[in-house]
Parts: sequence; C-alpha cells; structure tokens
Amino acid sequence: MNDVDEATSPATSLSGPATCVSKVELRVSCKSLLDRDTLNKSDPCVVLMVQNNGQWIELDRTEVIKSNLHPIFGKVFSLDYYFEEVQKLRFEVYDIHGTHSIGTRDDDFLGGMECTLGQIVAQKKMVKPLLLKYGKYAGKSTITVHAEEISGNNGYVELFFCAKKLDDKDLFSKSDPFLEIFKINDDGTEQLVHRTEVIKNNLNPVWEPFKVSLMSLCSCNEDRKLKCLVWDYDSRGKHDFIGEFYATFREMQKISSGNKVTWDCVNPKYKQKKRNYKNSGVVILNDLKLHRVYSFLDYIMGGCQIHFTVAIDFTASNGDPRNSCSLHYINPYQPNEYLKALIAVGEICQDYDSDKRFSALGFGARIPPNYEVSHDFAINFNPEDDECEEIQGVVEAYQNCLPKIQLYGPTNVAPIINRIAKVAAGDGNIKDASCYHILLILTDGVVTDMADTREAIVRASYQPLSIIIVGVGNADFTDMQILDGDDGVLRSPKGEPVLRDIVQFVPFRDFKTASPAALAKCVLAEVPGQVVEYFSHKAISPMSPMRELLTPILSPLATTPTE
Repeated sequence: MNDVDEATSPATSLSGPATCVSKVELRVSCKSLLDRDTLNKSDPCVVLMVQNNGQWIELDRTEVIKSNLHPIFGKVFSLDYYFEEVQKLRFEVYDIHGTHSIGTRDDDFLGGMECTLGQIVAQKKMVKPLLLKYGKYAGKSTITVHAEEISGNNGYVELFFCAKKLDDKDLFSKSDPFLEIFKINDDGTEQLVHRTEVIKNNLNPVWEPFKVSLMSLCSCNEDRKLKCLVWDYDSRGKHDFIGEFYATFREMQKISSGNKVTWDCVNPKYKQKKRNYKNSGVVILNDLKLHRVYSFLDYIMGGCQIHFTVAIDFTASNGDPRNSCSLHYINPYQPNEYLKALIAVGEICQDYDSDKRFSALGFGARIPPNYEVSHDFAINFNPEDDECEEIQGVVEAYQNCLPKIQLYGPTNVAPIINRIAKVAAGDGNIKDASCYHILLILTDGVVTDMADTREAIVRASYQPLSIIIVGVGNADFTDMQILDGDDGVLRSPKGEPVLRDIVQFVPFRDFKTASPAALAKCVLAEVPGQVVEYFSHKAISPMSPMRELLTPILSPLATTPTE
C-alpha cells in the first residue's frame, strides 16, 4: 500500500476502488511566528500529522530553521492523493530547543492548522492563520502550503553543484556557504525548490547531490527561470548574501561528459558600485542525471501484455453442483458467484492480452481418469495447454468440467501460486516489460495451507505477478485478510517479508448489491501501481510505444492513474 493509508483500505470501498489520482508534493512556509526565545528568535519546525482511525499520527517533519520568524522550509512532504477520500491533515509548528525532539511545554508550540488534502489541492496555495490551544489566534502568524501534482510520467533529476572562489564574508574564518534554488512562477512569485546543506569554512564548497521532481523544479517547462542564491550561513539566522544567478533547466542539460555548466555568482550591489567587479565566485553544475518515472500506461502503451489466469475452488464445502444451494450450481437464468466474479474481472483483463487466451485452473477436486485429488489441474483437462479462448471459453470450460469431477478438498492454493510464479519468472532472463501476470483465485473458504501460501506469496512477490483473491459465499474470511498486506507486511513462516504487496483480497458478498464493474474496479485498483512498482524496482523501462494497442485499452484498468 501507500505511505499514507486511511483506517480502511481504500481498495475495499464499496463505492469502487480508491483510485490514486497522483502523488502530491507539499511545500510549507510561515510568516510572523511568535517569538518564544528570550535572546534569539524562535527556531521553528513544522510537523505534518495525518488522521488515521480517528488518531493523529506524525507523518513527517521539516528541518529546523534557526532564529527565523518567517521560515521557508526546504523539506518537501510527499503524499498520495485520493479524490474520493477525506484526507485530514494537521500542521503543527514548534520552537525547537537544541535537539529535534518536540518539546512538551506550551511555549514550545507556536500554532497549528487543520485542513484536508483536497482543500490544499483545490487551492494549490493555501494560507491559513495558526491557532493555539482552544482556538486562540497565534498573533498574526500564518502558514502557507503549496501543492503540486506529480504526474506519472513526470520524472526527476539529480543535480550535483559546487562553487569556487566565493567571497569571504567572515572576519576570522571563511564563509559557510549554502545554495538556494527558487522557481519563478507565472505570476512572478518565487517558490523554494531546494536548499542545500551548509558547508562550513569553505570558499570552494561541494554540496551533496540532491533529487527533485521536474514538476517541482520547473513545472516540466525547461525554459522556466530559476533564481539561485548563495548565502554565508549565520547561526542567528542573519545570513550574509554572497551572490545570485539565473538559470533554466535547458541550460543545465548542456552538461556533457567532461564539460560542466558554470554561472557567475553576482552581487548586484557590488556590480553597481565596483567598476572592475566580475563576480563573487562561480557556481558549477558538476553532474546531472535525469530519471524518468514511468506510469502504468507507459508500460501498457509500450506493449506490456497482461496474462490472466483464473484458479477455481472445487472443494466439497461448495456443495453438490447439482443442488440449487451449491455455490457451483449452474442456473441458466442467473450466473453463480464464481461466474460473476470471473466475468467481471476477466472482461477487463482480456483487453490487455493480445491473443485473448487465458489459463484456467482448478484445485481441491478428484479429477478423471483416476480420480485422485489435485490442487493444480487444467479445467479443460488438457495438461499440455490449459488456455481457453477468451473469457467465454473459460466459462464454458468451467461449466463442462463440473459434471466430470468430484468436489473434495482441502483448500490448498500454494501449488497454483507457485506454478504461476514459475511461469511469470520465465527462464530467469526476462529483461524487458513485455509481460505481467494476474492470478485470480476464487475460493469459498479460508485456505488450509496458510503457511505454504504465505511462503509462496513471498516468493511470488519477486516476479511480475499480482494475485487477486475473491471470497465466494458466506464463510468467515477473517483469516484471509492476513494475505492482503494492507494491515501490515505479509511474511513467510520464517519471517521473510514480501518484496512487494501483491495480494488483494475481497469478499464477494460485499458487492452482491453492486454492479460487476464495482467489483472489478475494486480488485484491480492496486494492479497498476504493482505493475509500475515491479518494473521500477527492476529498473526496466517500457518498450517502444505500440500505438496500435491504444484502441482496445480504454477500460477502467487502463485509465487508473498511478503513482
């Protein structure tokens, strides 16, 4: 799941999937903070809290800015934004003394503000007064929060700056320089993009490389002006100005192997007063690395095929298929729950598989000719080719196999998970984004081989595979929630965690009164993120775009935005 989870897993919402619209970056600044210190000004820090299960939990916090009542924080808060959820946030400002721990005294608290993420996103820039306890205003203190959407195919850049021969602003030592980069918005306002660390006592500083999204740096506009300032740090907050320069991302990209990009660091006052003034040093871009962040659609449009496999529970607890009370009863006028779930999910997945052939497996039955129990058999009884033509072919194979098998048990699903994980792994040499697998398991009860299933899922999390489990019938599925990593990291019996959260479990009864599309949207909501997560982890880029695939993929899964 994502960094910020609500009390209820978004994917279990009956109104459909909690579709992650995008990543949102929040930048914070304050004005006219209360001065709590006797000798110096307050040393502010902002703590971001999120409401979870009615409780406020700290998500992240900014750096501490020394002796400053009008701080602009360099820390960027990154959150997942869900259109259909109320995501409550609280920003608390504290005066930090000595360490980064938040004080317990009332005079450490400089004020707070509550809002929702949706309100910030809607306004893009929110300015609110800070309140003390009992709703009392914290003087004229305000907090400003800027929001920027980070689109799926936006990407980020890694920048590596240094400087040479900076002006010495200190009397008994050398300057302690740091660099600030501001983006100049369309309305002329300036927005802090990044503030480097301070390099002590050095006129030739080499700052640590840093990463920033292209949306944050230049709103994905290579020609947007960037204002860059170099300061000599002062512990009292009265930093000495060394110089400035203007740049664009396009200029930065002129860097090449052996060639660096250099700017004169200019103090405008010195330039006016001194005839022979050239600069107050130079700032150099040593290195630039551009990283593309790919979206689900980047992979799909690049030709990634989604191979769909269904595994059906044929254990005796389903009831005799000839009996109308059985979960496997074939009613000519009303499909049973197995068929409803299969069709709802399969009809979406089939749009992503060019050959429209799907593996259909069964488990927990005695099968012909010897009627031995099998937990991994092809329902078309062709062990050499378990695929069926389109979803209708799967439906027909399911209906045809029911009279030929004996429902038995137990409910073991690890064999099928291991089988599909092995298929997904291929020969171990797959280096492209050509294929991803979805395994839909339809079962009427809690799995019997829970330890083996957990082990199988941990192994499968390393492969291009997502597992959807739909609980059919009215059994108590509480224990099945263990397999869905939304409430914690799933681990093998030996304690090894999954590499990725790849399992989504949903009881079908939660959707009995909803449309099949609601079930499909819910169980498939997390798949796009899982696809991107797998290929990103493997550092696999999409293949070259295949525009001919664009037409058939206009379905809910294709239009689900990703992180």
